Amino acid sequence: MKRVIKRVIISGAGGRDFHNYLVYFRRQPDFEVVAFTAAQIPGIEKRHFPKQLTRTRRKDILIYPEHMLPALIKKLHADYVYLAYSDLSHQFVAQFASRVLAAGANFGLLGTNDTYIVSKKPVIAVCAVRTGSGKSQTSRAIAEIFRKHGKKVVGVRHAMPYGNLMEERCQRFASSKDFAKFKTTIEEEEEYQPWIDHGFVVYSGFDYAEIVRQAEKEADVIVFDGGNNDIPFIKPDVHITVADPHRPGHETTYYPGFVNVLLADVIVINKVDSAKRADVDLVEKNVRAANPTAKIIRARSDLVVDHPEWIAGKRCALVGDGPTLSHGGMSFGAATVAVRLYGGKIVPVRAFAVGSIKKTFEKFPHLQHEIPAMGYGKKQIKELEQTINRVPCDVVIDGSPANLSRMMKINKPFVTVDYELGKDAMKELEKILKKRGIV
Repeated sequence: MKRVIKRVIISGAGGRDFHNYLVYFRRQPDFEVVAFTAAQIPGIEKRHFPKQLTRTRRKDILIYPEHMLPALIKKLHADYVYLAYSDLSHQFVAQFASRVLAAGANFGLLGTNDTYIVSKKPVIAVCAVRTGSGKSQTSRAIAEIFRKHGKKVVGVRHAMPYGNLMEERCQRFASSKDFAKFKTTIEEEEEYQPWIDHGFVVYSGFDYAEIVRQAEKEADVIVFDGGNNDIPFIKPDVHITVADPHRPGHETTYYPGFVNVLLADVIVINKVDSAKRADVDLVEKNVRAANPTAKIIRARSDLVVDHPEWIAGKRCALVGDGPTLSHGGMSFGAATVAVRLYGGKIVPVRAFAVGSIKKTFEKFPHLQHEIPAMGYGKKQIKELEQTINRVPCDVVIDGSPANLSRMMKINKPFVTVDYELGKDAMKELEKILKKRGIV
């Protein structure tokens, strides 16, 4: 009997989609991936997935904008569409599936059994219920715990391959000089810079079999630092999920954040020092009902401000983490918290945005007081610089994790703001890791 090959479109956002292709679809003789679609990240469509990474194809696989999906299903005679990106409401996922079904294709999601890479070294995965919950500060806290106990830690970041895919399979960042080598975006540097500042090596890319193989050569322990609210790419020995009480209820209503709640060994309810007590209690109630065996830790998110004395009484222009403020749905971040704490005056910024930054404000009307640090290319980075410099203010408060002052020329005094996980939560995490015999 002739084998029937099922034609597949993978809908992603430049990360999970390529991982799922490499670890699953490339190995399945009964599936042929005929296209990718791209969403969420500007400028990542109109690329090709290289034929060299497909094993059998003679041509690259084309990447299209997601809005073309219904027409592509019909044009390419697709049998299946697999969703492969994150930070989506359950309502969005159901509506997405409905559009696929209406166009005549089947809808699918891949689970952990088919997408985990297994490491020879202990792996701690830090994931979240939404982007901007505090994964990175939790990941760094865990890395510091292991370093305290004499273990060499290597971070592995969630995929962010936004450029030339043949050059981005496996990337190692040990200093800021590596940013130029890999032509990174602001969004990438926001994630890698804090690891480097703390003296750790961090890997990224999208070929996680190779990434893990390289990281194992120099690590006693691997910390997987997740992206958005995605599930881990590497099978964890301990799965830690960070929840955000500033968005109560999202822990059970976003995909795949709720998967992380169900998988978690430990759930860290972060930002308890700045959230309402009732919201913290609601998040704990929800996650405990969903996962009664997980250890729950309430954690402070402590501000680190390099020049707090520059804020009091000053007109402040605020900059925040781009993904958190855009599709993450947050209207404020660390910069707002710092200005309120130290008595600054928040300057409205929307009217001064230019180019793609202006379009970002228009697309996300909940944004009012913080400029999202969007920078997916040189042009957008320049527009971000122009937007910041146009704001009539005395000082710029940068709450993005990236070192923006290194990337652009800001014509005002510049204050950087970051978060670190509270010490009490670190002690609780250390106890758990000791009990597991990993520390």
